[in-house]
Amino acid sequence: MKTITVSVIDPVGLHARPATVAVNAASKFKSEVNISFKGREVNMKSIMGVMSLGIPTQSEITITCNGEDEEAAIAAIEEVLRAQKIIG
Repeated sequence: MKTITVSVIDPVGLHARPATVAVNAASKFKSEVNISFKGREVNMKSIMGVMSLGIPTQSEITITCNGEDEEAAIAAIEEVLRAQKIIG
């Protein structure tokens, strides 16, 4: 299992557009990918799940990958979110 904890820097937080970017990045992998915020954890491949967390800017989130391609998944997801300036 691979885990990273990062801060959301997108001015609107992890809503509509940035949530779609996150879900698309996670959906490319076979591993189970979860995102947690304030004690709640949801499947990062579910747009409704990610949106239901209501993650505002300057929040700390944890992304967890567990499965056969977890190393590649965590690295790629982090890279995409940083490139899109969603996390810092």
